[in-house]
Amino acid sequence: MALSTIRNLAGTVLKQHSPSLIVPLDKIHTSTAKFAWKNEQYKAPQGFLRYNEKVYPPQGPDEEPRPGFVCHQRANIKYSPKKMWYLASFIRGMAVDEAIKQLKFVTKKAAKDIREVLEEAKELAMKDHNVEYPSNMWVAESFTGKGQVIKGLRRHARRRPGLVEYRYVHYFVRLEEGTPPKHYYLPYPKEPHEQLKEWVEQMRKRKIYNSL
Repeated sequence: MALSTIRNLAGTVLKQHSPSLIVPLDKIHTSTAKFAWKNEQYKAPQGFLRYNEKVYPPQGPDEEPRPGFVCHQRANIKYSPKKMWYLASFIRGMAVDEAIKQLKFVTKKAAKDIREVLEEAKELAMKDHNVEYPSNMWVAESFTGKGQVIKGLRRHARRRPGLVEYRYVHYFVRLEEGTPPKHYYLPYPKEPHEQLKEWVEQMRKRKIYNSL
C-alpha cells in the first residue's frame, strides 16, 4: 500500500474519532534549518513606546529640571531571552557612546542588534525629541522581554518525535539626557577609605574568649 494512501486512511480515522487531534500541516515545523515564516497574528509590544508620547506639566523655577529621555525597542529578535539578558545588563549605566563602543568588542550575535537599537534611539532623540546633543545621554534602562515561541518537531530514532522551540526576544532601552551616575546599582560599593575604616574596627573588636 502506498504511503500517501496510508496517510489518507489515518487522517480519515482520526477525523471520525477525535477531531481535536487534527493539527494543520502549516502549523508544524519539522526542519532544523532557519525558517522565514512567523505567526502574523502576533503583535509586538507597544506599551513601552507610549512613554515617548507622555506629556508632563510645566515645571516651576525652583524645581529640579526634568531630564529628557527617549524609549526605543526592537521586537522579535531571533535569540534566547536568557542570553540577551547578560548583554542588556552589561551596558546599564554607561554613556551611550561608550556602550556602543563596548558592544563592538562583544562577539555574541545579539550585540549587533543592541548596538543598532542604541544608534536608532540616538537618532530618534535628535529628530523627534529635540535633544540637542544625543551623545550627552546614558543608558538609564536596558532590559529584555520574552517574545513569541514557535514550536516544531524534530525527528528522533525509532520514529519518535522531539519538541524543539524557536524562541524570540524583545529588547527595550531608555536613554536619558545628562551624564551617567558614578554607581548605577544599589547598594553603592564602599570607597577604599571606608573599607579600611571598617576593617580596622573589626580588628579592634577581636576578642579571645575564656581568657583573662
